[in-house]
Amino acid sequence: MGALHYLANLCTVESIRSKRRRSMQTVEIKVKMDCDGCERRVKNAVKYMEGVKTVEINRKQSRLTVNGYVDPNKVLRKVKNTGKRAEFWPYIPHNVVHYSYTSQAYDKKAPPGFVKNLTQALPSTNATEERIMFLFSEDNPNACSIM
Repeated sequence: MGALHYLANLCTVESIRSKRRRSMQTVEIKVKMDCDGCERRVKNAVKYMEGVKTVEINRKQSRLTVNGYVDPNKVLRKVKNTGKRAEFWPYIPHNVVHYSYTSQAYDKKAPPGFVKNLTQALPSTNATEERIMFLFSEDNPNACSIM
């Protein structure tokens, strides 16, 4: 009876539908790697996880990029199990941020061309209109030279 039950479960459509498919994701993690051994240890820990398609390591930026059908928290946990301190990639390119050199966004430890990923106030949409109006206002001491 056990073999028939197993075959019945194997052939049913419900067992296939019950599995939840993960979407393709790119997980970026910041990991400090000093040598080839550290790099190999981190890469081997992540490479054999279920659903991983590609693993890229940039030792100069201390960056690990994993592509595949994986859970980001499981990848982070797997990297932490190697004994390395790891966190999700906290940086974004500086040209994406409106105010990239505010005290909270600028980080000396960030790779060149990157700043911290923070929510920032967007510049007002009518900033140019305000500047033009200020040119001709009475509060501008140089307004008389323009008129």
